[in-house]
Amino acid sequence: MRRYETIYILRPTLGEEQINTLIDNTTKIIQSDNGLIIESDKWGIKKLAYPIKKEILGYYVLCDFAGTPEAVAEIERKFRIDDSVLRYLTVKTADVITTEEAETATAELATRKAAAKQASATEQEDDLEDESDDDSDSIED
Repeated sequence: MRRYETIYILRPTLGEEQINTLIDNTTKIIQSDNGLIIESDKWGIKKLAYPIKKEILGYYVLCDFAGTPEAVAEIERKFRIDDSVLRYLTVKTADVITTEEAETATAELATRKAAAKQASATEQEDDLEDESDDDSDSIED
């Protein structure tokens, strides 16, 4: 297996259900070829650098996975056929990756996301405490 990253841009007018269906179809193609999804991340709607198929916004999706070249070819074939996909790009990030390495990468990613979520929650609590301190200071003055 090899490690790949695929970023694809979908039409912004798609509903959440249609977006999830496209992501699920991509995941099924990878897994049917004994691949492993390391990360699947919805980046959301962003402004495009230039219009693509008369769209100025696009819904970005990142898929980091371990799979075979055949799976990549099938995913890209489906993307070419589907009108809801504006653009896609697949990059090979590693020539060889074992199942154990892919599972380790998935676990590390989950740990990093949990730590980032915890840091964000702590930062929000600190901001709330700072705001309440500022409010109490202004009341006393």
